[in-house]
Amino acid sequence: MSNNKRVIAAEDLYKFELISVPKISPDGEYVVYAQQRVDSITEKKFSNLWVVPTDEGNARQFTYGNQVDNHPKWSPDGSQIAFISTRGDEKQAQFYLIPFKGGEARSLSELKGDIGSFQWSPDGTRIVFQLRKKDPEVIEREEDETKKELGIVQRHYERAFYKFDGYGFLPQERWHIWTLDVESGEASQLTDHDVFDETEPTWTPDGKWIVFQSNRNDDPDLSHGDNDLVVIPSEGGEPRVIKTVGNNTQLPSVSPDGKWIAYFAKRERGQWWQNTDLWVVPFDGSTPPQNLTLDLDFTVEHATINDLNFGGAILLPPTWSPDSQTIYFQVSKHGSSILMSIGEDGKNLQTVIDDKGVVGGYSFDLQHQKLAHFFGTMTDPGQVCLRKLKEVKSRQITQINTWLDDVDLGSVEEVWFKGRDNNNLQGWIMKPPKFDSSRRYPCILEIHGGPLAQYGEFMMHEFYYLAAQGYVVYFSNPRGGQGYGEEHSKAIWGGWGNADYADLMLWADHMAAQPYIDQEKMGITGGSYGGYMTLWTIGHTHQFKSAVAQRVVSNFVSMWGSSDLNWIFQQVMSNKPPWEDLDTLWKHSPMAYIGNANTPTLIIHSENDHRCPIEQGEQAFVALKTLGIDTEMVRFPDEPHGLSRMGRTDRRIVRLNHVSRWMDKYLK
Repeated sequence: MSNNKRVIAAEDLYKFELISVPKISPDGEYVVYAQQRVDSITEKKFSNLWVVPTDEGNARQFTYGNQVDNHPKWSPDGSQIAFISTRGDEKQAQFYLIPFKGGEARSLSELKGDIGSFQWSPDGTRIVFQLRKKDPEVIEREEDETKKELGIVQRHYERAFYKFDGYGFLPQERWHIWTLDVESGEASQLTDHDVFDETEPTWTPDGKWIVFQSNRNDDPDLSHGDNDLVVIPSEGGEPRVIKTVGNNTQLPSVSPDGKWIAYFAKRERGQWWQNTDLWVVPFDGSTPPQNLTLDLDFTVEHATINDLNFGGAILLPPTWSPDSQTIYFQVSKHGSSILMSIGEDGKNLQTVIDDKGVVGGYSFDLQHQKLAHFFGTMTDPGQVCLRKLKEVKSRQITQINTWLDDVDLGSVEEVWFKGRDNNNLQGWIMKPPKFDSSRRYPCILEIHGGPLAQYGEFMMHEFYYLAAQGYVVYFSNPRGGQGYGEEHSKAIWGGWGNADYADLMLWADHMAAQPYIDQEKMGITGGSYGGYMTLWTIGHTHQFKSAVAQRVVSNFVSMWGSSDLNWIFQQVMSNKPPWEDLDTLWKHSPMAYIGNANTPTLIIHSENDHRCPIEQGEQAFVALKTLGIDTEMVRFPDEPHGLSRMGRTDRRIVRLNHVSRWMDKYLK
């Protein structure tokens, strides 16, 4: 029986429709979510709300129009849905409210600034949210046509962290906590400080208090990640700080009985390699926080990456059971993101969903009888699934991207192999459609970014596209990433390019030994940390005949202070600035070894990349040019670090075409 399915194309990026976090109604009867699509004419991305019943029936579109409707949340009684939308102004989102049983959406706000996370009050009369107001001079310029045409005159900063990738240059205003009266639309600012950012607000069950996280040090930018929990009266008033333990305290969640606050954090400041753990602290702060997942040795977060993510695969706050005895949370393990639970006392650790794939955003009905969750797999970028807690399997309740049924994606083989230090490593081999084991194929090694992330059971369009061009694509999780415990992630701390390089070369040797691989036609590519490793590799071996280094880290010395990660990037090495330890930063920079390279290399970089500034790519390009090595540079204007995942679709397609063109030039 012949397979007449077509193979995937770069242009298929226009066809994917992606979903947000699914929110189940309080009565458990319906799930609402946002669904994103791409307009191939304008290159704009639009999203609308969709609703699907949890028992029987098909999903139906709930809101319409060429705008961005996102972040839907049910009112406590299930009669209304609040959401954020650009329907009134594509450059300024506002809160909207729509009745579930029929009626038009009405605008709730007239805000000027960036809206962050929000939550309904327990009685359904108010919404608490975080807002970063526009600077007064920005508002003045937007309202004056002459000044608007002249544009920005200057940017003046006193703070160390003044830019952020994907956003650009930050305003002078900070994030603060506000409430919105649902009936009148009146917005009230509860916190205001020139230095402190205050984010991730949540209510106590009685509606009397609001909890959020904030760094309250005199200069938060110089004590990055030193966050604590803060409690204020819901009507406004003096804040009370609850000291937490460790670093990067985030996503507080108050127990239904009001006695505890659960949150996520690492144990120590500046130790990125440590697992994120689940902690609880008494609401009154009477005893120190307790780490509930210290012995789990898997990071309590969603770390599985892909290139088709609208916002469904995100980390959510810890979720309490109605009796305040159990807490639910996500965990990254062996290439999957799973859902687990644990008792409030740190006992009775349970796995709730451990299917191969990614459990992203999830929500329970009021009685905790039903669980709606995002679920993506190696062959599906994401669906809404439903789990009845008395059952052992989730049921898919949406049918999105069914066009993939007519596409031959090839096959994927999972492999476990031993590293240099007898460490266990996991990888995957993606074989082209209509693979013939009697042939010898060119191959491409893909290296993930981060490095504190993992490849795995999540669809990567790029990999399938390259496989469709006739390549065997192989990828793994070398030491330095997440999903395999702290010993695995700590192995490269202070020494990028050592244990990780050894793991990747063993993986490449494993592939070279396969009878279907042409050893003379091996390519390598990766972005961000993967771009770092691509440059590092061509400076240390001539095994690869073609390389594409994307959004690279090439020089730790010049990257110090120029990345949006600012000075804290020194923590991944000796935690010393260049004037105290130039040798370590240079020793682990690919530029120190670029003179050994002879691999033809394409450099791809975005011009608005604030994470790995474009000078990192420029240095590598000019160095390879002066060495007489065949090299080209492709630059994408107006794009951030995450071009391959969230950039303008036509630019993403051009990028893929350049990658395959360059590989074809030397491997075919």
